[in-house]
Amino acid sequence: MAGFRLEPNPGDPDFSRRLVLDRPAGGRWLALTYAANRFDRPVRPMLRFVAADGSATEALLPGPVLGRAGWIGPVPRDTAAILLAAPETGLRIETARLLRLPSVLARAARRPDRLALALSYAAQGDRRRFHNALRIAAGVMPMAAYPAWKARQVRAFEPALDRPPPGGSLRIGLLIEAGSDEAQALRRSLGGLLAQSHRDWRLGVRWRGAPADLPPDPRVSVADAPVVPDADVVGVLHPGDVLAPDALALLAAAFAHPSRPEMVYADEEVATASGLVPRLKPTWSPDLALATGYTGRPTLIARDLAARSRWTPQEGARTLPLAAALAVAPDRVRHVAHILCRRTAGPEEDGPATNLEEALVRAGSPARLRAGGTPDLLWPLPDPAPLVSVVIPTRDRPDLLRVAVRGVLEETAYPALELVLVDNGSTDPEVADLYARLSGDPRVRRLDRPGPFNFSGLVNDGVAASRGAVVVLLNNDVEVREAQWLAEMVRLAVRPGIGAVGAKLLYGNGRLQHAGVVVGLGGRAGHILRNRPAYTPGHLGRLRVAHEVAGVTAACLAVSRAAFDRVGGFDAQAFAVDFNDIDFCLRLGAAGLRSLWTPHAVLAHHESVSRGPAVGAARKRFDAEADRFAARWRAVIRDDPYYHPALSVTTFGEDLE
Repeated sequence: MAGFRLEPNPGDPDFSRRLVLDRPAGGRWLALTYAANRFDRPVRPMLRFVAADGSATEALLPGPVLGRAGWIGPVPRDTAAILLAAPETGLRIETARLLRLPSVLARAARRPDRLALALSYAAQGDRRRFHNALRIAAGVMPMAAYPAWKARQVRAFEPALDRPPPGGSLRIGLLIEAGSDEAQALRRSLGGLLAQSHRDWRLGVRWRGAPADLPPDPRVSVADAPVVPDADVVGVLHPGDVLAPDALALLAAAFAHPSRPEMVYADEEVATASGLVPRLKPTWSPDLALATGYTGRPTLIARDLAARSRWTPQEGARTLPLAAALAVAPDRVRHVAHILCRRTAGPEEDGPATNLEEALVRAGSPARLRAGGTPDLLWPLPDPAPLVSVVIPTRDRPDLLRVAVRGVLEETAYPALELVLVDNGSTDPEVADLYARLSGDPRVRRLDRPGPFNFSGLVNDGVAASRGAVVVLLNNDVEVREAQWLAEMVRLAVRPGIGAVGAKLLYGNGRLQHAGVVVGLGGRAGHILRNRPAYTPGHLGRLRVAHEVAGVTAACLAVSRAAFDRVGGFDAQAFAVDFNDIDFCLRLGAAGLRSLWTPHAVLAHHESVSRGPAVGAARKRFDAEADRFAARWRAVIRDDPYYHPALSVTTFGEDLE
């Protein structure tokens, strides 16, 4: 184990401390364990390895969700300093080990498939991929290994580090509906309540059938009719749900946030037939919540919101979270990123939220439940349908362009569209022939924009020349697979409060290419679950339904013209080629507009076929744009609101680290 210390790093508001080791670290592997106040939000730390010439690489670490976390990774050979971005208080580095390669290989042997992949990259001389694959083998665990991961993360309560937030005088009311066959499960739930550090709670039990004997406590009332306890906030438990001892304290403290929340929820773990699995939830995602009821338990709702939602106890306690989700303002919901409840798997994980169709009608929502058994919302298409401008930047490659154009003009079922082709200096005569054949189609317009390739500039020029109320950006290497793709995207893009909308894109082999962008994935931003089977459900089943994401790819992106203009389009100065789409989405988010991804618009994307890989000067340009992206969006890189801080950003899956 290396000796280490943390020193101030003045003048850098992000990387405010320096990690000083007693031995040179360059060329070795660094293994860290660190602990944090279990009551703080577990934001990811970040390391920066600074070379003598001032250049730097960065590493994003997992958040200490259960009180402790660990990370292992290579230190670049020319590293002169290691800087740390982390909370100023409440975080403690416990161990720092410098490892040589044989020690890392020994750690990686527990995942022989990953180790074999890493060694194959080493044999090819691909140092970057070797390090990445070896990091996964040595430090990343699949979701199925959650019990082992949890055992490594949990630590005992430490009064000097774990400072519970003040719970104030908030009274919490909880409702449980139970039958005579659930008496034992109900006792387990009550045992968890009796162990709470927050003592000001009330429990109302609606009993079906002959009531069972329960441990006596004046805070517990039992009746055969639904009764809401007199409390400031209310929530629902199911028989058998067991809250962590500090669950109510953490939930109560969240209501003291300056945003004055009206709804607070936390993470949970579920006992299934195949073992214990976590449900690691995003920040408030209203579309996902309505389709899947992902907030689950524990969830607490302000009494005023419960009344405003038109919910009544006669409807049953289990309908309360759905009613509240339909009535709450998006900025009045808080997520506590800690696992605060253990429960048994039930049928509610496999379908839409309870009574969703009825609740949508009562709330006056224009959306309805999608037909065909899919737990998803179908939003209406305006009548008449708005004009859509499909903008395709392109240069040469007639084989690709021909397929993309045919897909838009002949294979898309949408009544009002125009196609804007922004040509970046094509010289192939077959492209000229294609343009000649398209010249008689009144739906097609062409802009000639020769010169150095600047994707953002081409997009902005194409949008400026278009006429549609909705703009769809489409790469010239995208192939239409389903006729309704455009209508599905427009339904979402025209909704109030929505920014960019992305599609489900598949590789030519039918596997996932794009299911939304996670900021921080791969160090800057990346496509989640790429190369997985096309119908992978995703954590919480979110890939089955339209849901909120930090961003989507411009290979197929729909946005209203008003939203596009509101943020000034793409940034052609900072991001000429890469990161322009996710930067655009994040600027939409900063303007209060949510980005969505939908599985109901499916296309094929032959990714970067027309440009090829970035090497040489192109690689330097990519790295420069990546650095600019990191400088602009470092806070989001460390805390993508829709990707849990316990999940790995090293793999493109939903693994634990």
